[in-house]
Amino acid sequence: MNQQTTLRDSAAMRWTALLLLALAMFCAYIFMDILSPIKDLMLETRGWDSTAFGTMQGSETFLNVFVFFLIFAGIILDKMGVRFTAVLSGAVMLVGALIKWYAVAESFMGSSLEAWFTNNLNYIPVFDELGVSPFYQGMPASAKVAAIGFMIFGCGAEMAGITVSRGIVKWFKGREMALAMGSEMALARLGVATCMIFSPFFARLGGQVSVSRSVAFGVVLLCIALMMFVVYFFMDRKLDAQTGEAEEKDDPFKVSDIGKILSDSGFWIVALLCVLYYSAIFPFQKYAVNMLQCNLTFTEVDPDSFWAGTTVTIVQYLIMLVVAATAFAFNFLKNKSLKYTMLCISIVALVTFCYMGYMRQSAETVFAVFPLLAVGITPILGNYLDHHGKGATMLVLGSLLLIGCHLTFAFILPAFKGNAVGGVVIAYLTILVLGASFSLVPASLWPSVPKLVDAKIIGSAYALIFWIQNIGLWLFPLLIGKVLDKTNPGVTDPTQYNYTAPLVMLACLGLAALVLGLILKVVDRKKGLGLEEPNIKK
Repeated sequence: MNQQTTLRDSAAMRWTALLLLALAMFCAYIFMDILSPIKDLMLETRGWDSTAFGTMQGSETFLNVFVFFLIFAGIILDKMGVRFTAVLSGAVMLVGALIKWYAVAESFMGSSLEAWFTNNLNYIPVFDELGVSPFYQGMPASAKVAAIGFMIFGCGAEMAGITVSRGIVKWFKGREMALAMGSEMALARLGVATCMIFSPFFARLGGQVSVSRSVAFGVVLLCIALMMFVVYFFMDRKLDAQTGEAEEKDDPFKVSDIGKILSDSGFWIVALLCVLYYSAIFPFQKYAVNMLQCNLTFTEVDPDSFWAGTTVTIVQYLIMLVVAATAFAFNFLKNKSLKYTMLCISIVALVTFCYMGYMRQSAETVFAVFPLLAVGITPILGNYLDHHGKGATMLVLGSLLLIGCHLTFAFILPAFKGNAVGGVVIAYLTILVLGASFSLVPASLWPSVPKLVDAKIIGSAYALIFWIQNIGLWLFPLLIGKVLDKTNPGVTDPTQYNYTAPLVMLACLGLAALVLGLILKVVDRKKGLGLEEPNIKK
């Protein structure tokens, strides 16, 4: 009876709620990789080698994995509801970001706090014995403090991730849920491109290198993310007032619910697929710029030219937004002439964006193309899944593309070193395909979870999947750093590493994900999990 009057039944309100959640995650994604495009500057200005860099990057998920914070986050979400957990996650992210900013700030260097961290936290009982300590003897003090801040940020970021997934289920269940989830991730991943373009921009602003400026940029954006969550809080509260829902408090979480989730074979296959696939993407993002610096041939740009100035950064970013907006709009327009006009504009803008990246002769502007194809095809995939299904098949296809991309980076791209144009073309094509393969996962994986578990414990189910995923996100940045140092002994120039071994390792993760995807198709067919069925029932 109330159906016609709720916010959820208004498409404009549903998508406004989604936009608020997506913009918050957009800001979080920027901060997540804020140091990735300036790995070389961290070595030059703070003395972080690949092991220190990888250990710090892996620390993001340390508390989630080893202190089981994500499990607690899922319980908090199920007991307290989406809106409370959203605001809490935004506040936690901001606190962690401020600590990380101070760690790389000039005021930390030479301080008594730096001396204390240099002399302490070199041995952590139990964790050292297990070989999983977030610190080690000789780790720079700034990297240790940055790791602590990143751990706290990681708690908030992953809590935000499961909260946003739950929020989308709440607003879109029975409607265009795969499209909504895919669209949220497409917008959020524009944060990766934004980070790749603006982090080096702020670090080198004014001709003086300051890595803390990049992190400060991320901190400001997380303030905006917190505001987005606060606005969502009031929208969500109004929805509950209209529907009479009490955010699961009438049916409280029980520990036995976790047992129900863990006893489901379909859940385990989806969770393992998630950890394998995401471990091959997110840790790679943290090293991708440095990998391109090592495998592409760049020439020095005239410092007085347009391509070396600050204006080009803004222009290129605006063109990126045109690519994203027109590619996204293409999926929703009914008028054919307008629809294909948008597609043409998007293609021309994409080619222009790539050309500008090449002319700037910087690896970070080349990798910034990563999410752009995903923005265009994610709505197509989400819409297809909503109306036609085939979620498990898309996971298999995503794994195949993942394997091909990492093997291309490992063996084909290095063969083009010295070929200034050919190498960049190969890099662009592979990065675009990798981004497209990444869009297959959120569009198909996350909408599958509500098909596997009861609505009451879906927050806990997402939390368990994210926890398992975080094991890989903690381990693989660390492993990549260690493998790089082991396979490149004596290399001090950060642009001369051989990345073959780490890339083959990531391709193997894709292979394991492919096998699991095929198994999931068999299990789905035998047990009737409905993973291949459409989300919208006719």
